[in-house]
Amino acid sequence: MKAIVRDDYGVAEDVLRCEDIDRPEIGDDEVLLSVRSAGVGRDVWHSTTGLPMAMRLAGYGLRSPKIRVPGSDVAGRVEAVGKDVVTLQIGDEAFGVGIGSFAEYARARADKLAPKPHNLTSEQAAAVPIAALTALQALRDRARVEAGQRVLIIGASGGVGTFAVQIAKAFGAEVAGVCSTAKVDVVRSLGADQVIDYELDDFAGHEQRYDVIIDIGGNRSLSVLRHALTPKGILVIAGGETDGRWLAGAGRQVRALTVAPFIGQKLRTVLCSQNRGDLIVLKELIEAGKVTPLIDRAFSLTEAPEAIRYVAEGRARGKVVINVSDSTAERPNGS
Repeated sequence: MKAIVRDDYGVAEDVLRCEDIDRPEIGDDEVLLSVRSAGVGRDVWHSTTGLPMAMRLAGYGLRSPKIRVPGSDVAGRVEAVGKDVVTLQIGDEAFGVGIGSFAEYARARADKLAPKPHNLTSEQAAAVPIAALTALQALRDRARVEAGQRVLIIGASGGVGTFAVQIAKAFGAEVAGVCSTAKVDVVRSLGADQVIDYELDDFAGHEQRYDVIIDIGGNRSLSVLRHALTPKGILVIAGGETDGRWLAGAGRQVRALTVAPFIGQKLRTVLCSQNRGDLIVLKELIEAGKVTPLIDRAFSLTEAPEAIRYVAEGRARGKVVINVSDSTAERPNGS
């Protein structure tokens, strides 16, 4: 099969190449997917560059990547199932989190997959998993957003942010989204009640205070964010990138957790839990028309380095995907 592979950490254009390799072998609790499309997120950039260095200590591989084929977000057809798998059958169209999705075939644990939403193409479905799971868990589990609350989403035009705006609205919240001038119309089209253009305005200077802030942008200090919260408000740091070689954006998360026990406001972080149950929650929201993935651009498999660079530059409105199979052009079921 054709796959994107890497043997060293580094710049995508330098370390990634397309090769013919063997199909992956699956375990008893795994399935083999014929990959239609794969999502491209910041996680792929991190696993390609090996930065921040702390992630290498977390199991990615100290000197070189443990997994040769990059890619996690995936949508495709089930080609084989392990003997313990009961939730999926050969021929099912599924989406979720796999291992090595930048390839014609990828393996995935069955408990990290769900049936593809009937109203999405595989291209759209591949844009959902990790970004939408992060948004859902930040809002529902960490912030416990309720109807009528005022929610500020910083970084509202990116992969996680575009899902966060829609999910918060589905929960009945009043949503304000922060983004650049070029992306104001995109965030407004997602249903945000207010859009704050950070190039022209500063939310921190407003009198408005928010019950919940979901910070995906990652470039404002904790003191600024706390000033924009109500006295009992909740801040969830769901992302953020800096140039720090060792911790990058995680340093701010550590500071938040250090301060949290001593103040009335709640400062929290979110670590995405990749699980079938929440994928099904997202599937239901999507099929109900409450959430729709926004795709900025699609690349071919051989263009994977360019796709990773595009995401790293922060220009994307919503998600970026890689189309692996020609069948990604299919129409959603029932359309």
